[in-house]
Amino acid sequence: MAFPHLRLRRLRRTDRLRAMVRETDVRPSDLIAPLFIKEGLVRPVPLEAMPGQFQHTLGSLVEECGQLVELGVPAVLVFGIPARKDEGGSPAWDPDGIVQQALRLIRAETGDRLALIPDLCLCEYTSHGHCGVLRGTEVDNDATLEAYARIACSYAEAGADLIGPSGMMDGQVGVVRHALDAHGHQDVGILAYAAKFASAFFEPFRHAAESAPRFGDRRAYQLDPANGDEALREARLDLDEGADIIMVKPALPYLDVLARVKATFGCPTAAYHVSGEYAMLKAAAARGWLDEEQAMLEVLLAIRRAGADLILTYFARQAANRLGRG
Repeated sequence: MAFPHLRLRRLRRTDRLRAMVRETDVRPSDLIAPLFIKEGLVRPVPLEAMPGQFQHTLGSLVEECGQLVELGVPAVLVFGIPARKDEGGSPAWDPDGIVQQALRLIRAETGDRLALIPDLCLCEYTSHGHCGVLRGTEVDNDATLEAYARIACSYAEAGADLIGPSGMMDGQVGVVRHALDAHGHQDVGILAYAAKFASAFFEPFRHAAESAPRFGDRRAYQLDPANGDEALREARLDLDEGADIIMVKPALPYLDVLARVKATFGCPTAAYHVSGEYAMLKAAAARGWLDEEQAMLEVLLAIRRAGADLILTYFARQAANRLGRG
């Protein structure tokens, strides 16, 4: 059939008709909220480049998590900023570290209504700001894996449901899986940062997490933005090593990679709508250049349409609130 017998506009005439044939949707249960907790704060600190986001105190973090539960958001990703840093990042596996304290308090407040996912990396904990243990000026992959194993077990013991290894070290998922299993944490899953690109869109996060490298950059361990095939190889390796969910980060510049990952592996797939993507929308909306809610929902739909089962986004609370209104 062709025009005039076929008229695709027939099903676009009203909101009700459009809803009946809608192919993709976004629900609060599709969202994961990244949150920052900083040791030693007496009040939350707003993040200038990420309006609506904060470095939290323990109290404000727990309050935020309670509100996310009420909005139907099922999980949070927790980043910690310690009061003390050292060359090896040892505060990351301190049983009384800031993330470990946060996990226990959130669990006590929300029970099983919220999945807890601590990000596992060393960049927030090392004095040099790199994601691993240094040998000279280079990150020592295998020495870093030993630290990752210790951190993973510490987080599991504090109540994590999933561990999010994000450093892009070779073998990190396998080492974390082995360590968790060896210490009786077989039920703790792994959300693998499988395809994490060396992106310009991470910059606001680095200020928020106080994790910018003191020298050099992270291109030696994060993916080259030019390489889609390599991203699939990384995802396959993470799945073979025991990942339960694989993730593409950032989201919008890599929707093609996201679609390929989902189509190739057909497993639970996440995408991280990162700080720079969030900041751009907020800045444009603040200047009246676009409608913030419409742009937010369109972006989240695009990420879902490309194949994401889960979206990590700083818009989680705002989007869940909007979606809850219908």
